[in-house]
Amino acid sequence: MTRFIKSQCRPCPVRSRCTSTVNSARTVGFPPRELRDLQLRVRTEHQTPQWKARYTVRSGVEGTVNEFAHGHGMRRCRCRGQGKAHIQHVLTAIAVNIQRLSGLPPTEEAPMPRRPTAFQNYLDRREKPPAKVVAKPGKAS
Repeated sequence: MTRFIKSQCRPCPVRSRCTSTVNSARTVGFPPRELRDLQLRVRTEHQTPQWKARYTVRSGVEGTVNEFAHGHGMRRCRCRGQGKAHIQHVLTAIAVNIQRLSGLPPTEEAPMPRRPTAFQNYLDRREKPPAKVVAKPGKAS
């Protein structure tokens, strides 16, 4: 750490870029050489197109997390308990996805159908009809 007293700091021609304090002296800390070299190397790496391409994914995720935390109150649950909080988070996420999808312009072409599962391929090879889903008695479906 280096400390500049008032009489040294005030007449400095670059003081306005250094500090905004009026009455106090200036204290400057210098990191070890290894840390400074690492900081410089990382800062120059952040300017490369490869790093920026990798960071776009993270910035998108951080934007989504910020939207949930600030726009939809995800930091405060209405109920107590981890299970109920999880249900609230899942339902809120579903609502946000529906809201986002409703804002998209309609597509001209139909979506591609899903590829058949391994089980469906097995049934097709044996020429069996797909299984029907039957509700159990006494349970709502």
